[in-house]
Amino acid sequence: MALLALWVAGLLAYQLPGPGWLSAAVAALWLALAGFTAWRVARGRSPRRWTAAVTACLGLAGLGWLLLTPRQDRDWADDVAQRLHVASFDGRHVVLDNVRDFTWRSETDYDARWVQRRYDLDQLRSADLVLSYWMGPAIAHTLVSFGFDDGRYLVFSLEIRKERGEAFSAIGGFFRRFEMTLVASEETDILRTRTNARGEDVYLYRLHGMDRAQLKTLFAAYLDEARKLDEKPAFYNTLTSNCTTIVFDLARHIAPGLPLDYRLLLSGYLAEYAQQVGALTPGVPFNELHAKGRITQRALQMAPGQDFSRVIRQGVPGTGQDEQP
Repeated sequence: MALLALWVAGLLAYQLPGPGWLSAAVAALWLALAGFTAWRVARGRSPRRWTAAVTACLGLAGLGWLLLTPRQDRDWADDVAQRLHVASFDGRHVVLDNVRDFTWRSETDYDARWVQRRYDLDQLRSADLVLSYWMGPAIAHTLVSFGFDDGRYLVFSLEIRKERGEAFSAIGGFFRRFEMTLVASEETDILRTRTNARGEDVYLYRLHGMDRAQLKTLFAAYLDEARKLDEKPAFYNTLTSNCTTIVFDLARHIAPGLPLDYRLLLSGYLAEYAQQVGALTPGVPFNELHAKGRITQRALQMAPGQDFSRVIRQGVPGTGQDEQP
């Protein structure tokens, strides 16, 4: 009963319309009512009608939860305003609409640009795991960057689809507060904004042991996810449908036996899990992978006109640029 009461309080706090202080006040009032009822029940003094009223409130909250539906037509923030659209895919050649290619000077100062990109999946040569730390060592945003023979990279990132003026809340993610979206972006956009504009600490690790067929399978799995979200919106869930769990789910297309692990929730430790299952560059201690995989400083110090993707990989084991300073 206590857990249900807390869940309803969260639902009220994050789903009631109106100002935040009002939602918080209603949630607090509900907790007081539920706590008082529980205390009366424990002492054998609560009238049946009182308990029935609280139970009815729980039932109404559950019904309200079931009636919540994700939407595509809100006033979205600029960086998630467009949905990734798979214009065509024949198993090898893919055309993507609404690939993000923003130029960020700060979090609020940017040039918005959505572009069409064409890729030949027979030219896939690499995949990199990227972890961007924004809330301590245990929590990181997870991205995957695919590299092609022609030197281009494309990054996939599952994110909340923020409304204009809205901010992410991990707790709100438990209560269907946000829709989710799959962003496909140039590295100069989605990685550089994290290192340079947001001040996050970003690490890059080369994924090991994937041949071209497996890379194509993983890339195609992202395309399937893009199609699903383009056709039908879905809610983001902090626990079950987030930036890390999608990487794990898609990786199981290649290795169905991947074990579940607490580091799928504490995403800041995901790279250690990846090394444990043999997915990172072999023969290199994790401390070295971690130290050499930190791209933040290289991104901040990059000179104008330099190749961003090349510079951030300097010294990263397994990328073919290990010996560069």
